[in-house]
Amino acid sequence: MNEIAIYPSLKKKTVIITGGASGIGSSIVENFLQQGSKVAFLDKEVELGNKLVSNLNNYDHKALFKVCDLKNIKQLQDSIIEIKKELGPISILVNNAANDERHHIDDVTEEFWDERYQVNLRHYFFATQSVYKDMKELGKGAIVNIGSFSWMLGQGNMPAYTSAKSAVQGLTRTLARDLGEYNIRVNCVVPGWILTERQKNLWLTPEAEKQQLERQCIKRMLIPEDIAKPVLFFASEQSSGCTAQNYVVDGGVVN
Repeated sequence: MNEIAIYPSLKKKTVIITGGASGIGSSIVENFLQQGSKVAFLDKEVELGNKLVSNLNNYDHKALFKVCDLKNIKQLQDSIIEIKKELGPISILVNNAANDERHHIDDVTEEFWDERYQVNLRHYFFATQSVYKDMKELGKGAIVNIGSFSWMLGQGNMPAYTSAKSAVQGLTRTLARDLGEYNIRVNCVVPGWILTERQKNLWLTPEAEKQQLERQCIKRMLIPEDIAKPVLFFASEQSSGCTAQNYVVDGGVVN
């Protein structure tokens, strides 16, 4: 069990996490389970999703896994309806799923561009659209979007990804304005370089780690739990006065 703060306001709340089968998402799933929340997660990776559910069997509630390709909005909407029937009204949504595959500017086609926006932005809106009425009826709710600091750094070799991720901040602020009258808060947690298994396998080298730590104020590489912790805070009543915020967790990167 992770050593984290306990937020009583999260106990028994129904939470949906997109892209929860691995990486940052799986850490968020486990951290909400530790709070006593009723957790459902959506992911297209069947084997990883089932393995996570099997591994997280020592909490008050069992995680509910729905196989879902988030590019398919009808499937997303139907999955959320099923979750509501099984777990009750949705109090918290974490829009996490994304894909940061690198791509050269000359390799981008219209189809690839549209697909990157489907993976990294579009489902954030439609998931919100599908849950906010529950929150409105409950009298409050919290939506936490996961952004990326790559566009803030002006990182190259993934223009479709970085432009979609920069739009998450704009979407966060717009939804916060639209939903604030219903006491629904919308915030964005922005990860720096987080050492998920994917990052370790694809891009972590001794040279890259050395360069990253030279740029960070905190001299250790960040891990998924470093993102899950602020997600819990922004989902809880401890942040009841916070909305429309873009909260960076990057170890204090100084260019």
